[in-house]
Amino acid sequence: MSIGSATGDTVGPVSRLCVQSIAVRDRLRARLPDSELATGAEVWRDMEHLPAGAEQIEFWVPPAFVRDPVAMAAAAAKLTSLRVVQTQSAGVDAVLGWLPEHVQLCDARGVHGSSTSEWALTAILSVLREFPRFERARLERRWEDGVTDELAGKRVLIVGAGDVGRQLGRRLVACDAEPVFVARSARDGVHGVAELATLLPAADVVVLLVPQTSETLGMVGREFLHRMRDGALLVNAARGGIVDTEALLAELRSGRLRAALDVTDPEPLPADHPLWRVPNLLLTPHVGGAVLGLLDRFSALLADQVTRYERGEPLLNQVHGEY
Repeated sequence: MSIGSATGDTVGPVSRLCVQSIAVRDRLRARLPDSELATGAEVWRDMEHLPAGAEQIEFWVPPAFVRDPVAMAAAAAKLTSLRVVQTQSAGVDAVLGWLPEHVQLCDARGVHGSSTSEWALTAILSVLREFPRFERARLERRWEDGVTDELAGKRVLIVGAGDVGRQLGRRLVACDAEPVFVARSARDGVHGVAELATLLPAADVVVLLVPQTSETLGMVGREFLHRMRDGALLVNAARGGIVDTEALLAELRSGRLRAALDVTDPEPLPADHPLWRVPNLLLTPHVGGAVLGLLDRFSALLADQVTRYERGEPLLNQVHGEY
């Protein structure tokens, strides 16, 4: 599919390119100083008030986190010239519900591989080597030594064999662990999701890296968790809705399983939510991709996309359906 700007288009009160991040806009302009779209790119941040001339926007980069899908849908409906939405995230579940059918959706696959895989590896090591326990002891000024578990020799089931999963696999091998990959369908070196029932009992760690779709929503429920071996670690770096929160809470309270979560359902967590107090849990506030190099990597992808759009060439990372 080839999408490009129409010949003879002119720039109105706002650019045909709108980016909802000043930092991304500035980096894009620096990368493409001769591009009409890039140099004229505008920043639009208030979802309640569209910029003047918004009907001319063709290429839209929404915020990294879509907190109000209803407001986003209302805004998108008024962008009558919209042709492309480029997300800053690898997951597009927050966009699919309001995206007009005629608009091409592109994700940020490849941008978050290093940062999210680093988070997953850090979370696994932190839990196995019991860093939270040692930190609590430090705050209490107690010298609490002891023997911990280790990552070496562990079998790590990676549910999601895309860019993030592959990068995590390489990092695990460097730690003398064994990555086992699972994807929607089986292929060379990758198990199909239908094999999960037999793979889960043999895994020491299970890492979730799948997109949230109608197929994966709630996939980690009571049966999934029940099949995990005693003492196993569940790591979720994907989306909170993939895990049944109540089922996970029951396993954590019993002490049978451990978990490390960067995403939750609901998100952000209300102050009175039981996940704040449950034992056997390492929790971070959806920061797996929030690293210093993120903006440069995303602006590089965006510069490539804008160049392709101006030339009428096929865009990268096109999403069709839920993937």
